[in-house]
Amino acid sequence: MPIYAFECDACGHRFDRLQKLSDADPTVCPACGQAQVRRQLTAPSFRLAGAGWYETDFKKDGDKKRNLAEGGAAKPEARPEPAAKTEPAAKPAASPPVKPSEPKSTPSG
Repeated sequence: MPIYAFECDACGHRFDRLQKLSDADPTVCPACGQAQVRRQLTAPSFRLAGAGWYETDFKKDGDKKRNLAEGGAAKPEARPEPAAKTEPAAKPAASPPVKPSEPKSTPSG
């Protein structure tokens, strides 16, 4: 059974109700008793994402899966790509050691 959202136009009270499709919507607000209740348009609380549903989603893993969203064509099994080999980074050229600077002498006066 679906859950419907309702709002009272008189007092602004919002409430949800679990009811059958064939049940009549409530007309009286449970908060204020006014007969100004209307059904709200709400979004579903879940989202279907991905390439589609498979006919064999609940079968054994050995069975081939057919994507029903793409006309029933069998999908090939996905195999991981081998990792690309990278060359090690070249070491920076060694720089000559830095000599500490000698303190400058100040003329005495």
